[in-house]
Amino acid sequence: MATLVLGAVGTLVGGPLGGAIGATLGRSLDSMIIGTPRREGPRLKELAVSTSSYGQPIPALYGTVRVPGTVIWATDLAERRETGGGGKGKPKTTTYSYSVSLAVALSSRPIDGVGRIWADGNLLRGRAGDLKTAGTLRTYTGHSDQRPDPLMAADIGPHCPAHRGCAYVVFEDLALEDFGNRIPALSFEVFAGSASQIVAEIARDQGIASHDVTFPELSGFVYEGGDLAGLLTLVDRLRPLNAVTSDGRIALDGVGLPAGDIAILSQPSAWDQGDFGREEGMALTRRPLPDRAPSALRYYDPSRDYQPGLQRAEGAATASPGRVIEFPGVLTAAAAQGLLAQASRRIHYRSEALAWRMGELDPRLGPGSIVRAPGLSGLWRITGWEWRERGIELELIRYVPQSVAAQVADSGTAWSPPDRIAVGSSLRVFELPWDGSGAGGSPQRFAAVGAPTGRWSGASLYRLDGSALAPVGQSGPTRAVGGSLLEELGPSQGLRFESVAVARIVLEDEDSELETATVDAIARGANRLLVGNEIAQFAHAEPEGHGRWRLTGLLRGRGGTEVEALAGHMPGTPVTLIDDRLFALPADLILGIGGGLAAMGLADEEPVVAALENGGRTRRPLFPVHPGAETDGTGGLTLSWTRRARGGWRWLDEVEQPLVEQEEAYEVGLGTPHAPDRLWAVSEPHMQLNSAEISALASLYPDAPLWVRQKGSFALSTPLHLTNVPARA
Repeated sequence: MATLVLGAVGTLVGGPLGGAIGATLGRSLDSMIIGTPRREGPRLKELAVSTSSYGQPIPALYGTVRVPGTVIWATDLAERRETGGGGKGKPKTTTYSYSVSLAVALSSRPIDGVGRIWADGNLLRGRAGDLKTAGTLRTYTGHSDQRPDPLMAADIGPHCPAHRGCAYVVFEDLALEDFGNRIPALSFEVFAGSASQIVAEIARDQGIASHDVTFPELSGFVYEGGDLAGLLTLVDRLRPLNAVTSDGRIALDGVGLPAGDIAILSQPSAWDQGDFGREEGMALTRRPLPDRAPSALRYYDPSRDYQPGLQRAEGAATASPGRVIEFPGVLTAAAAQGLLAQASRRIHYRSEALAWRMGELDPRLGPGSIVRAPGLSGLWRITGWEWRERGIELELIRYVPQSVAAQVADSGTAWSPPDRIAVGSSLRVFELPWDGSGAGGSPQRFAAVGAPTGRWSGASLYRLDGSALAPVGQSGPTRAVGGSLLEELGPSQGLRFESVAVARIVLEDEDSELETATVDAIARGANRLLVGNEIAQFAHAEPEGHGRWRLTGLLRGRGGTEVEALAGHMPGTPVTLIDDRLFALPADLILGIGGGLAAMGLADEEPVVAALENGGRTRRPLFPVHPGAETDGTGGLTLSWTRRARGGWRWLDEVEQPLVEQEEAYEVGLGTPHAPDRLWAVSEPHMQLNSAEISALASLYPDAPLWVRQKGSFALSTPLHLTNVPARA
């Protein structure tokens, strides 16, 4: 049998290792003719996760592969506590987060580097080398000059190993918030040179010569260990190998067309004994075993992020476990389909065996040699020979050259986690007019924390306290919707719904969406937009692509911001959507005039700082409306106005606005509001000046403005112009 012959020759010329190689390849040849065990190769690790068990083998990696790794060192979980919230009636909350430091061994031979890293199936590290969560990563490639990791050395002490010859990575303070505060299941994309020369490299390490054993289709391989013979058997299933003798030593040779002339066997010798073939010296037999041909090939597919793929042989409707080749190598779908087709084709042809007797030994011939047989077509491969007293008996099988024909195959549809580059945070801090909810005396201040398009998991907020930062809370991963005006937004009196008005904006996050709302929804407060310091509402939102939106149907000057609406806005004015994605600041948070906040996300090298806009706006009364000035027949003047209340966003027909302040009070002034010449305090929305007072004012302050503003419990409103003092007659 081929096993016995190749094993004997291997032991003769290569010692015990050579004998193992010869015997293993012999078993491979036998299995193609007389059958195979049900298991064909190591089981592929479809859902393998990082382990830390004693005795767990660390594989040798070749090419580009994905492996789970083995945890070789770890610290206890480190706890961090933060208190935040308390804004807009919400209670303060204390959150706990955890981090861990650990080392994971990847390969028992040196590597070039580490690419992507997956944690629980999602990307922890992208193609650009960016970690998707907080922490630090260090890679040790396993070369002979490798030094101990400083963090491990600080924990273990002077006996900390450098792990030379073993490639590993170290995570320092890896944040665990995204993984339920536990260590996630990790897997790593590893680059370790080329895998196409794996047979030659391993054979060279064992002191065995090789020739033409390249595996060009192979881009990665996970060698779990074991003897070389097991590896060769695995490779031989897809890329046939020969165990040949060269200069008295065993060598490995790829099954390719031999260089130069192909030897021709001498004519068969007819002997009287018939225990080998027939008496004429040759016998051609066929052993049809179609059920032994492989029906499928499982492999690691790079287009599926190195998860296992499956290709079926042509005509194979099902793939039973006994006929599936498990190959721990990285192949494209087309390469896997082509290798499987060639393996099936070889088994079909190799079921044709030839027994041949020769009277003398040709020194060029030996196990693995490719020859021609007189009177028979095609090429034959010698699988065994035996000396006899009267000559040589050869065992041969039909030789099938490796085909390079392209195959059409599909890897199937696979989900890949998005690999988005981390982006920095954006921050806008403002105070809004009271919306009627909660206590009217509590400032309604918000932080709009967002980011441009990209990966962003939120930011920590801090109060600026001199040169220090005092924690406020976490924004969470939900972004506020913000951007800026693309075009000038003209002035508006804000008196009615402007159905044809247009505002064009661009959002910083192109994935953000705006929605259309009905007029009734707008009346209930939908689609509020802070444009500069004006609050406007929009009815229709039409996307223009790349984060650009066209907003039509505007209601301007909402919440008492008519003054800002009347001024209009230039291109580039900041725009923020007012909804529940804003971060409500605690009512007791002290910012002060000109005070602000800082935000710090994972991608922010420095804190992003924003000053408070519209400080005090919540408790500032709305300025009165409907100014009136009537003269009587005696020269007196009656001034009147209509009061408005904070929180009164809707116009109430024939109903007076409720009084929000502690008392109704107004301040009527003459001259400039910041330095008035005269002031009157009144408690009703009107005031009367008699003719003598008007005459005196006209003499001292001719044509000076008269105005009124409401006095609230906390502040004064913006003044409303009533009339001018008449000139002296």
